[in-house]
Amino acid sequence: MTLPPLDVMAAGRGLREMSDTAAAAEGAGFDGLWLTEGGRTSFGAATAAALATSTMTVGTGITVAFARSPMITAAAARELQDATGGRFVLGLGTQVRAHVERRYSADFDRPGPRLREYVDAVRAIWRSFRGEERLRHQGEFYKFTLMTPEWSPGPSEFPDPPIYLAGVNPWMLRMIGEVADGLHVHPLHSPRYLDEVVRPEIAAGAARAGRDPSAIALVVPVMTATGDTDAELAAARDKLRMRLAFYGSTPGYAKVFETHGWDDLQPRLNRLFAAKDTPGMAAAITDDVLDALTVSAPWDSLAAALADRYRDRADRLICYSAVSTWTDPETVARWSTVAADWRKLG
Repeated sequence: MTLPPLDVMAAGRGLREMSDTAAAAEGAGFDGLWLTEGGRTSFGAATAAALATSTMTVGTGITVAFARSPMITAAAARELQDATGGRFVLGLGTQVRAHVERRYSADFDRPGPRLREYVDAVRAIWRSFRGEERLRHQGEFYKFTLMTPEWSPGPSEFPDPPIYLAGVNPWMLRMIGEVADGLHVHPLHSPRYLDEVVRPEIAAGAARAGRDPSAIALVVPVMTATGDTDAELAAARDKLRMRLAFYGSTPGYAKVFETHGWDDLQPRLNRLFAAKDTPGMAAAITDDVLDALTVSAPWDSLAAALADRYRDRADRLICYSAVSTWTDPETVARWSTVAADWRKLG
């Protein structure tokens, strides 16, 4: 099997800086750029990236679905698909209850079924844009029954963007297998979790819908620790311990730990987080945990280490840590070499 496309992820930049970042990522030889959502909107970042690139895939990874009406999401995704000439991927996720209800003042009840219907609504809106059918989506959570010519962008020369959904637990994975074009795997994962949980659940959902499971793309962000010396590598690994500890303190990610038999790790991290015991959280991420959930390698062998782990497991691989370390031209050049090494291995 050939290697999958190698992508990067970015967030938290102003629009002009995001344009520069996207152009640099394309120039470095990466195949795609995924924009997260936090203090800045994913659609704004994706627009800046779209206008600054000409070949790479641009996607949201992820856009917070429930913070927006499906109509707004459908229209924004359609504009980005046109702006990129068909290179856009719409990535959607639920976020967590506290953020959706208290930061966005939006509804979160029954998030799985709500997200499933959200996808149906977006696709119904796209069909109405193309003039294929009247807008008549009457669901449990969303109702759309009005689309006039003045409010429709009309047909597009490009196909509808693929829709990738984020999911961790079995129910959500099965739903993604039924209705989505791809899965955004969480960066907190392991090969064992992909093999024993993700792929079987995706296949079960696909079978229920009469779909080919291989048609659902797995987009996999991977956390990496790298450096030229043992000291640099050890420092990078320590940073990843804290990132894993903070992610792992969230109950929704317990399934990943449980796959390895670390059933007590997530509750322990949660208690340590509540106690503000940062050193204790870092110590809870042992070398075994770190090596299962991340990739550590020197710069000159990082591409090979990633290939060894993900060659047969990912349809797109995202260097999760790359753009956040682009603080100087030298680091950009190092990642460019990783991308070049990746192409040679493929």
